[in-house]
Amino acid sequence: MRLTTRLLSSVIQKRPFYITTPIFYVNAAPHLGHLYTAVVADAIQRFEKLTNPETNVIFSTGTDEHGTKIQQAAAKVNLSLPDYCTAISQEYRDLFKDFHVEFTDFVRTTEERHKKAVRHFWRNLLKKDYIYKAKYSGWYSVNDEAFVPDAHIRVDDKPDGKVRVSVESGHKLEWTEETNYMFRLSAFKQHLREWLQTDGVVRPSKFQKQLQEMVENDVYLPDISVSRPASRVHWAIPVPDDEEQSIYVWLDALINYLTVCGYPDDDQMKDKGRPWPADVQVVGKDILKFHGIYWPAFLMAVKWHPPRQLLCHSHWTVDGSKMSKSLHNVVDPRHTVASHALRYLMLREATMGDDANYSETKLINIANSELADTLGNLVSRSCGPALNPRCEFPALHQQELAECCQLQVTSQLLDTVERLPDICRSHYSNYQFYKAVDAVIHALHLANLFFETLKPWELKKKPESQKELDVVLHLTLETLRICSIILQPIIPDITNKLLDKLQVGKNLRSWQHCEKPSWRLKGAIYETKNIQSGKFVLFPRIYVDKSNVKKKKASA
Repeated sequence: MRLTTRLLSSVIQKRPFYITTPIFYVNAAPHLGHLYTAVVADAIQRFEKLTNPETNVIFSTGTDEHGTKIQQAAAKVNLSLPDYCTAISQEYRDLFKDFHVEFTDFVRTTEERHKKAVRHFWRNLLKKDYIYKAKYSGWYSVNDEAFVPDAHIRVDDKPDGKVRVSVESGHKLEWTEETNYMFRLSAFKQHLREWLQTDGVVRPSKFQKQLQEMVENDVYLPDISVSRPASRVHWAIPVPDDEEQSIYVWLDALINYLTVCGYPDDDQMKDKGRPWPADVQVVGKDILKFHGIYWPAFLMAVKWHPPRQLLCHSHWTVDGSKMSKSLHNVVDPRHTVASHALRYLMLREATMGDDANYSETKLINIANSELADTLGNLVSRSCGPALNPRCEFPALHQQELAECCQLQVTSQLLDTVERLPDICRSHYSNYQFYKAVDAVIHALHLANLFFETLKPWELKKKPESQKELDVVLHLTLETLRICSIILQPIIPDITNKLLDKLQVGKNLRSWQHCEKPSWRLKGAIYETKNIQSGKFVLFPRIYVDKSNVKKKKASA
């Protein structure tokens, strides 16, 4: 289902478009996987603003700052808990700024507004009798902050003996017996089943099927612990009216999506346009169960609607291996060999349903081939002083255009560019960013072929061929203009730079401005326009000292 069609009712009612990332756990610095989640959400919200410029977009992200692992991480670096959380949270803010992730709200679970929301939500669950207190025992994963049912435990042989680990995460388990508050998850089996029957509520469909299978398996739907003894987990939000218990980190964290809406203050929620339920919640596949079973059940318990859609993405591996501290292959996005091209690589390479593989070689090759050569070199040639010394976006001359269109290379380019917006709109609407980029790169390859075939450098030598040269430059620059508008959700910094070069006004960069190329404007009077003058390099090629790369790999 197309994104814009699905959300038509939101636009008519002037509802905000609400999109979220998970809030990221501050037990360690951000890595490539965290950035990918944020970049996917950012590309979606940018596309929404491109196609519906009048829509108010709420884009939330943030940091999850409570729990045992945070206590341990802060102690390890000898920082107070508040100072540690603030430092790591700021790293996420800085990272997202560097990669042009334009969130509208950054929520931290240590903020008072969030604590207020969690306490209110807890009391609501208690009031509706979906929380009760009981003695609980089971195998607990500190890393996952979760109890693990027997069916999801395996026994591994380790040097120090047999160890129980979680089948899903591989993390070590420890036997735990304690008195906790429990949530009646088992009461929501039928409600979850009905919600998951809605077509497209979880994308891609493979993940919706996984959740449906979980709901049919009672192993996934026991009543679950939603608190821990404060003596074990003190860095947490206390259970209201019971200081001996701390609210379970996953319940606490999930409420952040309501905190952003102004919950529980009705006036604040009204002022924000009552954005819940969220239009799209972007999550990684490792937290699908929490967002696809626990979260909707919590919401159903307090009579709130589940999110309109969960978009679940797969993971990034590094040189074919899972990212792991023990393998020393965790990728810090800010220290990659070409960080300015990393956003492009992630959206260009990854599909939602399958793991994608990162390597420096791939990053360099794709950046050089597509951004520096296919796109950047075409910009340099068509805007450069050799062929375009007056820095013009030339007028289109109808007779010379008609003659030029007799060539197959021209007609093929024009046909491709005319169909490009509809093709890419469909791909964006289905979160297939790689297909949208593929289509644009194909169009740019045709533009380069057109440029080479028409040999504008030869036309430049003949004053009588100025109009033919104008047509070649116009068609090339118009192709670049349209491609730039379409690529804005993928590489906003680079496209902004190119559209500025072409002197395309800020108010002329919406999707509607790429839907009809200049040569299809009926009755248009074509005038020569100026482009920015001066030396211009859109994307410089990346050169790497191969000996340093080899040394780096050897040391790893």
